Amino acid sequence: MSRTFSPRFNHFLAPLALLVGGLIVARQVTLNEFFTSLYNVLPTVLLLLGGALCVVYGRVRELFLLLCVYIVYFLLDTHADYYRSHRKLLDDAALTFHLCSLLLPLLYGLYGVWRERSHLAQDGLARAAVLFAVWVVALALARRFPEALHAWLVEIRWPALRAEWLNLIQLAYPAFLLAMVLLVVQYLRQPRPSHAAQLVALFGILLMLPQTFSRPGALNVLSSHVLLMLVVAIAHEAYLMAFRDELTGLPGRRALNERLQRLGRQYVLAMADVDHFKSFNDTHGHDVGDQVLKMVASRLRKVGGGGRAYRYGGEEFTLVFPGRSIDECLPHLDVVRQSVEAYALQLRDTDKRPKDDRRGRLARGKSSASQVSVTISIGVAERQGEQRSPEEVIKAADQALYSAKKAGRNCVRAHASGRGAVRMAERSS
Repeated sequence: MSRTFSPRFNHFLAPLALLVGGLIVARQVTLNEFFTSLYNVLPTVLLLLGGALCVVYGRVRELFLLLCVYIVYFLLDTHADYYRSHRKLLDDAALTFHLCSLLLPLLYGLYGVWRERSHLAQDGLARAAVLFAVWVVALALARRFPEALHAWLVEIRWPALRAEWLNLIQLAYPAFLLAMVLLVVQYLRQPRPSHAAQLVALFGILLMLPQTFSRPGALNVLSSHVLLMLVVAIAHEAYLMAFRDELTGLPGRRALNERLQRLGRQYVLAMADVDHFKSFNDTHGHDVGDQVLKMVASRLRKVGGGGRAYRYGGEEFTLVFPGRSIDECLPHLDVVRQSVEAYALQLRDTDKRPKDDRRGRLARGKSSASQVSVTISIGVAERQGEQRSPEEVIKAADQALYSAKKAGRNCVRAHASGRGAVRMAERSS
């Protein structure tokens, strides 16, 4: 599977902003009545909203992450409310808190890296079975051996690591560290907004738990913001699924249609098509065809002149130049055409590829792998004269593209005003 996303700081912007905002609100000594009421109901609202999104988009992993956080919030909220009202703890409050501090990071890390399978119902039942088994065993031990279990949890195993600012049991910190390492590795291997949000949310949980009884409202506030991070990530990826092409990473057809509705009175549209693309698929297979599309997309993404590339469909791409004339865009289009032509796509025999990654890296550049050259044809049109709407401009660009194909491909043709004439752009020899 191709990697749709690359590591980006903007994956972390929204969750980090929510985390900082939650920490600021949680540090307030008192909240007014409105915010107190809001944060009392917000965790439940976010669970229902996030659960609905997970069901709609088939996100079993995020559903159980939400459930884990909410269950711990629900268990601790009862004890926190009692403590705030009576200034003392219930008999089982300490045991419940320590169990949650240990089990939450373990379950969170497990569900965070547990990859979703194709059969969502079976996947959901397997995760539910794990959650049910863990909580049943924990409840049974807590009721049967409360004192022994509490003593085992609070035992000081590493005296050198004991510090006053470490308010959780010692076993909780290796559990959090393990979960964080797993989530970091997952993000580096598959950078996605949801994976970034899961990592930041886990850090928020680590900051939330020690404040459960020390700061009034901290549990409600930080639980709400942690749940909100996960819900926002679900919505973010739903947006990307709808508006971004999965293979190339470029904005897709729907994003293009949205952009066309917001263009001004002057703009240029170009249609680019991969030459002989069907032969790549027939000769080398669809995997090579996918490599060709990703390579072309990476070059089109770098087009200058204020242009932006979109995946139109199949082997076709659209480039949008708002506020530009056709003469201003032609040099940039020819530069991107040349960059595609100059790229030598390596074709390696997958049967002879070393299974060891290290040996494969050392072998690169030494093998006699075949190369293929890829070229593109481009047709470009400007909004003027007979072409008044974006649809008409695209149609004119298609006509210019057809002319570029007839002229021998690997060239840029511009649609000239007046009777659908087509003229040839400057082309390097």
